[in-house]
Amino acid sequence: MSSDDAHLPELTRRQEEILSLIIRTYTRTPEPVSSKNLADGTGISVSSATIRNEMAVLEELGYIAAPHTSAGRIPTENGFRYFVKRLIDRDDLSAAEQTRIAEKFQDSPLATEQWMRRAATILSRTVSSAALVTPPIAETSRFKHIELISIQGRLVLMVLVLHGGAVHQQMLTLNDPIPQPQLSEVASRINTLCLNLNADEVRMKSVQLQLLDREVADLAADLMERADSNQVRLIYREGLSEIISAFGSGQEAQKVVRVFEERAFLNMILNELLTPMSRHVEVVIGGEGRWEELKHLSMVLSRYGIPGQASGAIGVLGPIALNYGRAISAVRYMSGLMTDALETIYENPKPEAEPSDEDKG
Repeated sequence: MSSDDAHLPELTRRQEEILSLIIRTYTRTPEPVSSKNLADGTGISVSSATIRNEMAVLEELGYIAAPHTSAGRIPTENGFRYFVKRLIDRDDLSAAEQTRIAEKFQDSPLATEQWMRRAATILSRTVSSAALVTPPIAETSRFKHIELISIQGRLVLMVLVLHGGAVHQQMLTLNDPIPQPQLSEVASRINTLCLNLNADEVRMKSVQLQLLDREVADLAADLMERADSNQVRLIYREGLSEIISAFGSGQEAQKVVRVFEERAFLNMILNELLTPMSRHVEVVIGGEGRWEELKHLSMVLSRYGIPGQASGAIGVLGPIALNYGRAISAVRYMSGLMTDALETIYENPKPEAEPSDEDKG
């Protein structure tokens, strides 16, 4: 949430109850809520006149507003922020729903494209809004091995392979030509010394090496740092039709589609809001004054994964009048399921296949 949330005016318990009822009523049926609606339909134990007085205070504080001359009021962005920050105190997913969600996950191979798509589909249907999931990737690149290949004269191709399968290449221009057998020896020494290290650790180890070996190791560390800072994740998305229907067919709907389809922008949001180590659920309402593209949208986001090893993101994208209790509960629960699944993979890794006779030959 925004740092401005700390400055939201405090409410009395009755005002909080009325604000909560207005928001829960409005998110079920997005129509202005009147004092009569609350008095007749919610079972609140105060009179309609008292509700009107408290609603006047809530309006003065900026938590609700009148969209036109009707007697009803709708929540403002600050009203939703107060609700999310201080009034959500229950899990909006029943035990039966949680069981059904967990059973659906069991049908997909773990950490595969099918698994990601299944997660996005389940989340979208659970909250009746759009959902996004990114695959887990290593939080910090780890060195696996390099190859140095003589191209021509002083030109050498360095091929860097990281754990997880990422491959990076860079051309090097040496001071003098070096034969391939000597280049292979350099690569072998670096591979032995730097296996499983991150970029900083590779630099620390490189001081032990001779000049050429050290220069190559430092270049490998540079590539690893760039890989860490430029990670662009795949994003599996489902439920676009759900949020388009909430905005009709006008310009706002078109903006929603652009946000939903712009992977680079969504990656930027995820990287800014979600630290790799945190499983905290983050809520962004109306762009929080930072992102104009999200002015009419809300996002509920969380990381899943194993701190220090691999993590991904999962979240909901919808209108500002989102059912936040349900969205937060669903994102939190599914994040936990996906984390548990990854822990199973990391605790019981598949053994590497034995080389075939052809490979040995």
